[in-house]
Amino acid sequence: MALKINLLKMKEFGTVAEIRQDVVRINGLSNCMNGQIITVGESARGVVVGFDPDYVLALIIKSGAPIKPGDRVTTTLDEFKVPVGGNYVGRRVNALAEPIDGQGPIKESMQHTIFTQAPSVLERVPLAEVMQTGTKIVDMMKPVGKGQRMLIIGDRMTGKTTLGTDAIINQRGKDVICIYCIIGKSETLLTSVAKLLDSYHAWDYSMIVAATASDPIGQQYLCPYVACSLGEYFMYEKNADVLVVFDDFTKHAWAYRQISLLLERAPGRDAYPGDIFYIHSQLVERAGKLRPERGGGSMTHLPIVETLQGDVAGYIPSNIISMTDGQIYYSSVLFGEGFKPAIDMGLSVSRIGSRVQWPAMKKMTGMLQLEFVRYKELEKLTRIKAGVSGDVEKRLKKGKVLEELLKQDANCPVPMEEQVIVLFILQNGFLEGIEPADTRRRLDMMIRHLRTNRPELVDALIDKRQLTDEIREGFYEELDRFCNSAL
Repeated sequence: MALKINLLKMKEFGTVAEIRQDVVRINGLSNCMNGQIITVGESARGVVVGFDPDYVLALIIKSGAPIKPGDRVTTTLDEFKVPVGGNYVGRRVNALAEPIDGQGPIKESMQHTIFTQAPSVLERVPLAEVMQTGTKIVDMMKPVGKGQRMLIIGDRMTGKTTLGTDAIINQRGKDVICIYCIIGKSETLLTSVAKLLDSYHAWDYSMIVAATASDPIGQQYLCPYVACSLGEYFMYEKNADVLVVFDDFTKHAWAYRQISLLLERAPGRDAYPGDIFYIHSQLVERAGKLRPERGGGSMTHLPIVETLQGDVAGYIPSNIISMTDGQIYYSSVLFGEGFKPAIDMGLSVSRIGSRVQWPAMKKMTGMLQLEFVRYKELEKLTRIKAGVSGDVEKRLKKGKVLEELLKQDANCPVPMEEQVIVLFILQNGFLEGIEPADTRRRLDMMIRHLRTNRPELVDALIDKRQLTDEIREGFYEELDRFCNSAL
């Protein structure tokens, strides 16, 4: 046994033959494997990413002194692992799980391999619980389940990041660990997200894993793997629910394309290597809901992908659409019209559907999406006409009220119980005769009235998650009293 342990700790030495940006070619390593960590010189670290007939190819992920041909390379048979643990909550770390927030070192609980296998089908269960994003149009029409992989896709500057950060803010008090993973974006965005989490007191259950555009290309490539590893610690070891927002996979694909071209791998469509689909599917497959025998934890992925002029048929967008459980599509046209969040219901899909929704929500949203899509189509048709009939005018006004109801300001997530109350108000005619411009103010007043006068009904709705006869009658009676007093 002692001999075996010594063999496992045996070191191997090689030399740098060539360096191209962050990729080095190494001579003399005959027993290494993909994903293995190496040390170049005194302090630079890298990871083995490939082989050719003459060299081992490695990617530098942490540079020290300048690397030059002839430098000594040291490696062991260890896989690439990063420290993980509960003390990472509330912290901001880089792609090597090292703190970058100036708050000192982080005490780890264990080491976790970053290139791990996704849980098998036999280890999972069907999704049955909703991940409350706090975005009304998503929770009502395109719900996200705990363990789901839901893509957020759209042109730049249309509000995609806001959906992810709102979902994180909305998890306060819901026992969900949140990880915001920023890949290849600006330092300004990283700072603004950190300030947002601070202002909403979300650091108690959140962390940030960051590899910005100024970080080495190797760290941008590894960043989502490290975020998954940190999430898996809580899913497997703590049996917790985890939410990971990847912002964004487009920049991750750019980083991998750059690395692959330096490795002289054959470029394919849009100069991406053929295995770009594999590396992204490997990442998103790590999401899921575990069986009770495995602890029952879950990890939900919200990857963000940027499109160019709404082209969802691009190589990277179409790849990731095919490997996720649905997509939320942000439209620059809707954004320009002032409808925010600018989510296009016609191009958005949830393959989980209403299965994970609260029973109270499921009953009232059956025809909601169809009504909204019909209204948007009718609105387009009537733009080119000089006048419309009274019936069409009435339908347009009703649709405009629905549109106002679905609008939502950034960083203002709406609790699920309030969303149910909003739908109850709409479907029971309490917004009849209301001008569209007055819709949101009226709704706020009604919800405040219910919470003040009948808080026990709201608490019962949160507890039971369905509209019992008692809750329904209480809501109707109280809202009727409010409408009569308003008159």
